[in-house]
Amino acid sequence: MNSSKSPGLAGFGVLKNTTCHTEKKISVFFSIIFMTVGILSNSLAIVILMKAYQRFRQKSKASFLLLASGLVVTDLFGHLINGAIAVFVYASDKDWIRFNQSNILCSVFGICMVFFGLCPLFLGSVMAVERCIGVTKPIFHSTKMTSRHVKMMLTMVCLFAVLIALLPILRFRAYQIQASRTWCFYKTEHVEDWEDRFYLLLFSCLGFLALAISFLCNAVTGITLLRVKFKSQQRQGRSHHFEMIIQLLAIMCVSCICWSPFLVTMARIGIDEGRSKETCETILFALRMATWNQILDPWVYILLRKAVLKNLYKITSGCCGVHVINLHMWELSSIKNSLKVAAISESPGSSKQINLQPLSSMGQ
Repeated sequence: MNSSKSPGLAGFGVLKNTTCHTEKKISVFFSIIFMTVGILSNSLAIVILMKAYQRFRQKSKASFLLLASGLVVTDLFGHLINGAIAVFVYASDKDWIRFNQSNILCSVFGICMVFFGLCPLFLGSVMAVERCIGVTKPIFHSTKMTSRHVKMMLTMVCLFAVLIALLPILRFRAYQIQASRTWCFYKTEHVEDWEDRFYLLLFSCLGFLALAISFLCNAVTGITLLRVKFKSQQRQGRSHHFEMIIQLLAIMCVSCICWSPFLVTMARIGIDEGRSKETCETILFALRMATWNQILDPWVYILLRKAVLKNLYKITSGCCGVHVINLHMWELSSIKNSLKVAAISESPGSSKQINLQPLSSMGQ
């Protein structure tokens, strides 16, 4: 039972001499709490996003809301599936040999860990790309980023994440029970060949790539909006852009804080061929940090909505006496505002002479 590559026994190699132990009662308690809070938070965020999607039918915001809904739904199912398996493992006293002799449960657990880990990161980067196109290329966005195209993008992202998760199974490499005996993932102990290293490095590189794309696109979007704000004399209705970019920045910050420890840990194990000094407790802590991402994501949409931001603005302006945005202009057409952003950013010398009245009829 040590190092067999047979799918039926490969996952049990770590069970012989494990030095990482977790307190059963505390672990079960926290697993149930995390799962419950995550399910409730994501369910509330789904309700908010669905109501917003029904209320705002503009193409500029509808595509963003669809992608955001896909992200929250993914987080919800991640809590449901991974949380239920984790609670079952704890409740069964982590006796994998008794209930997982064919290694099916460990394989399912590992596939779900990889899929529900990468998919939210991919969706966050796709949302950042969508907002960047919406601000910098509004005409292209209004014609090409339809609901059908967004749903196709969601499907492609999910299929790609599924392919990455199934890659070890397709190569007849079973997922491994980790040293804590509470979860399954790629092989992280006694990594011997290039393929085990490849899976760890692939997961880490894809995660870091998604975060890098999010950072780059959000930076371009934010700089474009700030340039337009300072160049335009008319402080009109770009609030929907600022609302979405604030949400994207919050998602990116949450993802970086929560996922960086786990991605760095997996990368170090892959580079050092399993000889890294990462202890079981360190890996488990990094995993729990990553789990918080699925709990905090929905609160971005719950707390950073336009209504909440308005109240925060009023409180801040009342305390500081600073007026930055005209709150009475928050409900103008999003297509008109997007076209104005592009027109001003592309023609800085003539930004004050642009007449967008004919273009505003396009948004109608």
